[in-house]
Amino acid sequence: MKKLLFLLSVLIAPALYAQDKLPVVYLPESLTIHFISPEPIQYVDISTKEVIGDIPLKNVLRLKLRDSLKTFPGAVVTIAGEKFIAQYRLLPGYPGVPTEVNIMQVETKPLDISGIGLSQNQLRALSLNLVAKRPDKRIETAKAFDIKGRLNHVYTLGDYIFLDISYQNKTNLKYDIADIRFKVDDKKVTKAANNQSVEVKPEFVLFDQSSFSKSYRNIFVFRKMTFPGNKVFHAELSEKQLSGRILTLSITYQDLLDADTLTN
Repeated sequence: MKKLLFLLSVLIAPALYAQDKLPVVYLPESLTIHFISPEPIQYVDISTKEVIGDIPLKNVLRLKLRDSLKTFPGAVVTIAGEKFIAQYRLLPGYPGVPTEVNIMQVETKPLDISGIGLSQNQLRALSLNLVAKRPDKRIETAKAFDIKGRLNHVYTLGDYIFLDISYQNKTNLKYDIADIRFKVDDKKVTKAANNQSVEVKPEFVLFDQSSFSKSYRNIFVFRKMTFPGNKVFHAELSEKQLSGRILTLSITYQDLLDADTLTN
């Protein structure tokens, strides 16, 4: 984040002299303007205290005047997403002006920050392409309580790992998902040793699905990881009910090493 803020300050400085060339957005008294971003908003700067704002949704910036138009000569708002930066000149406006502003690509400049990785939109597009493919492999499987889990495919792109995982419910009882957790555990656990378990959170999950009757399929995206041969990567599906059915799918390090490469 420090790297991002530093780079933003470098990019913003030379742009301020050309405020008259910035896209103009009119800010009416007693009305709210919403900027709609194509990416989650990471950073906002407003050049005056006469304008207040917040981010009610990850890709929406909400702005309004603090007081009367008489005290507002104009301002500049800077908005940065994961891969872009945009600036707008705010001027006093009156009722009737548009209250929604879509941030267009032609109004933005790309942010090339080494190490920031893929944006959420890019991960979503890649994952949608993967889930549209017919599962052609069954790398790992697990079964319990007539629930079958399957690792269909493993892909890699740069520092990312994409896991295509599906479940089939052969019972007539709907499965309400409590959680799908991913952990790196010891392969063998003895009574004399403490089991070392490390939870790993996905960077991105394609679908937010809370239940399934017969089938479930999703793409889980992780940052590149390594673990020794005496460890195993587990995907644990758990049910909400007190007598919840739990299914653990084991994924070996070799499965990750054998991943197919994606092209962005």
